[in-house]
Amino acid sequence: MESSVWRKSSYSGDQGGDCVEVAETSVAVAVRDSKNPAGPILTLDPAAFSDFISWATDAG
Repeated sequence: MESSVWRKSSYSGDQGGDCVEVAETSVAVAVRDSKNPAGPILTLDPAAFSDFISWATDAG
């Protein structure tokens, strides 16, 4: 995942808050803590990531 392009939401500011970054591969979406980029990475298949985003959006 070192060569992956990581991005975070445009809604995230630069204040160092609670943000996650995502990177897409051909078979998965990787998620990591933006404050700890060397830390653990959660990988989800695209359908599971879509479900997660729907849940997070609905939860507000």
